[in-house]
Amino acid sequence: MTRPPRPTLVYSLIALLSWPILRLGFRYRACGAENLPPEGGYVLAAGHASNLDPLALGLQIWPRRFLRFMAKSELFWFPLSAVIAGAGAFKVNRGRADRDAIATAVRLAQAGNVIAMFPEGTRRRKGLRKKYEAHAHTGAARIALEAGVPLVPAGIKGTDGLSRLAAWRVSYGAPIELADLRDRELGDAAREATERLMVEIHKLEASL
Repeated sequence: MTRPPRPTLVYSLIALLSWPILRLGFRYRACGAENLPPEGGYVLAAGHASNLDPLALGLQIWPRRFLRFMAKSELFWFPLSAVIAGAGAFKVNRGRADRDAIATAVRLAQAGNVIAMFPEGTRRRKGLRKKYEAHAHTGAARIALEAGVPLVPAGIKGTDGLSRLAAWRVSYGAPIELADLRDRELGDAAREATERLMVEIHKLEASL
């Protein structure tokens, strides 16, 4: 899981095939890339509207960087698991604190990977009744604090509008201030960092 942070063949193939479709068909545009750390690992956190959100977040930084992200354990069945893992995903058990997934994310971030996180844990809107409601969890902030890496907010728009060919928009914000939280108890620090993070995510979404 701590291999050098460069795109896999599967990841690059997906990005290569997706690029013209998203740029032309869905008018994909991203702004604020200058806010992203040029080197080292970091946590990139956004609101969650669609299963395609990781693609929107990661396309702008490919091929130089790529995303590692958590995917629900139900998706890890053969042969789909091979594709999902190749695309950068690692397993998380939803509905309970998954320390193994958090520990994996911390190791990956420390190894220089970009970790995509969706603090709300599940998509905000679905056609069917949801088992897990969307509200902010502290996992993204906890990973950044434990790994000692930047926590970067992002706003996404349009990924839930495939049927109407909605324009895809992404905005990357400046890293959240964490220096004043490093000496505080981890749980308290993560809660405060999450509050700051969600404020910035909502601002970025409103700007799109």
